[in-house]
Amino acid sequence: MLDLYILETCPYCRKVMEFFDINGIKYDKKDISNLKNRDMLLKLGGKDQVPFLNDKEKNISMYESNEIISYAKKRG
Repeated sequence: MLDLYILETCPYCRKVMEFFDINGIKYDKKDISNLKNRDMLLKLGGKDQVPFLNDKEKNISMYESNEIISYAKKRG
């Protein structure tokens, strides 16, 4: 399962979520306005930056909306 760390007000996060939704990509949305999610983001990625994708199955994490979308296209 893909975990996507976001802020609802972030345009880059909305770009990724829209791509995922249009393409039927299942993901677990983790809004970092929730402190538990923010703490996990910092633990996983080390930066307080969104969007952040964590693919637990493949042990891959990344920032940057365009990289996340490119990865999702390749992942299928």
